[in-house]
Amino acid sequence: MHDLTTPIELRRPALIHYGSGTLEKLADWVAASGYKAPFVVADPVNAARLPALGLGEVGCFGTVVPEPDSDNLAAAVAAAEGADLVIGFGGGSAMDLAKLVAVLVGQPLGLADISGPNRAPARKVGLVQIPTTAGTGSEVGTRALVTDPASNSKIATESPHMLADLAIIDPDLTMTVPPHVTAATGVDAMAHCAEAFTSKRAHPLIDGYALQGIELVGRYLRRAVEDGADTEARAGLSLAAFYGGICLGPVNTTAGHALSYPLGTRYKLPHGIANALIFPHVLAANAAARPEKTALIARALGFEAGSEADIRDGATAFCAALGLDMRLRAHGVAEDDLRAMAEEAHAIRRLLDWNPRDLSVDEIEEIYRRAY
Repeated sequence: MHDLTTPIELRRPALIHYGSGTLEKLADWVAASGYKAPFVVADPVNAARLPALGLGEVGCFGTVVPEPDSDNLAAAVAAAEGADLVIGFGGGSAMDLAKLVAVLVGQPLGLADISGPNRAPARKVGLVQIPTTAGTGSEVGTRALVTDPASNSKIATESPHMLADLAIIDPDLTMTVPPHVTAATGVDAMAHCAEAFTSKRAHPLIDGYALQGIELVGRYLRRAVEDGADTEARAGLSLAAFYGGICLGPVNTTAGHALSYPLGTRYKLPHGIANALIFPHVLAANAAARPEKTALIARALGFEAGSEADIRDGATAFCAALGLDMRLRAHGVAEDDLRAMAEEAHAIRRLLDWNPRDLSVDEIEEIYRRAY
């Protein structure tokens, strides 16, 4: 872990509007900024509510899929030709694609030309991010993930040029999110914070955001699942997701996300659900390496950290109380795939190298089997 003297860089959008009703600020900002051809990147649900943006008739790529792949991205880039402003409107998948569309549109480049760290060029268009779920925190980040259909693996792209000019975090947009999606995305936000909090490159600058995000999820997630119209709970989760997004930039995630990725690429499980299924097991597996921080996480989620089994059971109970079935087999995962998944997860070194303890392929397979 880093200390107070360790240099760190923290980037955020130039302008962030947070709070109920802030979506109303979008139209004035677009006009004042001189944009004439806004283009929206959205999933089908949010493509159906474009009038909420207050922009009148706008172009839209409205077929973002969960766990989008490079083909989905290519179609979005082609559709955005001629735009001068890209607006990500939806969950993490829509916002990740919006980042990539914004740096690719109008440029003779493809994903292979920009993937990896700091290879994406300066944008020729503006970028706005508007989350409609409280989960990924992608609205304030510089990283995007898409799946390569050929290898079935996640391709990560990171660049300061993918940082939004404006992020609007309006909790009112999350009111219609169904309970099971609220639960899964909320656990995803919490996992971002917990993994950054316990990472080898955890930093005091980020620890405060991380712990506050975990505490907000512990306080508000069950309330939002039980009553989607609870405005305070929805706002608390939107703030937690924002804090998680801040954690992702300079610190990022570790084993929890590495182990969740094969569930998304192989079985198309939504990212939030995949993270929820893995979270208790990785928290417990890492506990001995970060006992004090694990105790703070456990307390924020309403249980006391004891043995590894106690931590796993407590975190599992927290997630199960949200209505999530916490067994991999209940989500269509084949037991015969667990070894191959472990090998695949073990190869994601950009995340696992920062896990607080080293995990072998055998240990990862054992985590999957416990989750199974």
